[in-house]
Amino acid sequence: MPFEIRQLCYAIAAADHGSFYRAARALDIEQSTLSRSISKLERSIGMSIFERSRAGVKTTLAGAAFIRGARPMVATADKLVTMMLAAGQGRAGGLLLGYNSSVSAGNLRATLISWREAHPDVELECVEADRSVLLAGLDTGEIDVAILMGTPSHNGFRCEPLWSERMLAALPASHPLARRDIIHWTDLRGEHFLLPAADPGPEIRDMLLGRLPISGGKPDIRMSRASRETVLSILGVNSGVTIVCEGSTGATYPSVVYRPIHGEQGPALTGYSGCWRDDNRNPALRRFLGFIKARYALSFDFSPRFQ
Repeated sequence: MPFEIRQLCYAIAAADHGSFYRAARALDIEQSTLSRSISKLERSIGMSIFERSRAGVKTTLAGAAFIRGARPMVATADKLVTMMLAAGQGRAGGLLLGYNSSVSAGNLRATLISWREAHPDVELECVEADRSVLLAGLDTGEIDVAILMGTPSHNGFRCEPLWSERMLAALPASHPLARRDIIHWTDLRGEHFLLPAADPGPEIRDMLLGRLPISGGKPDIRMSRASRETVLSILGVNSGVTIVCEGSTGATYPSVVYRPIHGEQGPALTGYSGCWRDDNRNPALRRFLGFIKARYALSFDFSPRFQ
């Protein structure tokens, strides 16, 4: 291209102001700088853009057509610069987030909604999968950050605790425990549990194995190859019980109720962690981590690792 965007900006300003002097003042540059730049532009394109006089300047017939064509070019260049600056600051671009639990309610859903509202220009893509799939995605760089139930650890990844949510028993409305406002772990001994084999079923199974023997019971747990939603759907037609995190309670199922579980210290809670690669250079990830850190008043430090 025989000219620069800056030269087009100078020519447009001169056409709008009808004077090199007024255009230079508006652009906060020397008049001689603007005049030389426009003269160079005219030599480059082989025609005069302006007719010069003591009263100022006005476009030639060809110059007016040139200015009309230059305006969208300058506007596009401005948008491109703005877009690149936004992407570099994490206010645009893309972010791929993975999770292994429901988002019908709870903190993850609230976080995603607030993030979208605050960063509408960041294309957020979410994927739900088992922990092993998400960790593999982190390893290959296909996933920027994974939100996982529990406190995972993996060499090469940063894993930081984010928040905790209540655990609830989902059971048929006809179940005797459904009449209670709160269910204790001791109330669940002898119950038949149905859990999905997919995440977060194994995590919940481990929780039951750790909790119920303390209360003197041996949990009867069946791991189903059905989805989490299917397990909840069929509870209303049998006497089984399943355990869900708070994020699952936004969805309703026929004849199924949720009751919070309490232990000796109060509500039963499970933690959630965020995992990402230290060497991920995506600015949108850096901004997302800062967003979560501020939202939940967390203390983990991530900035130096991106330097």
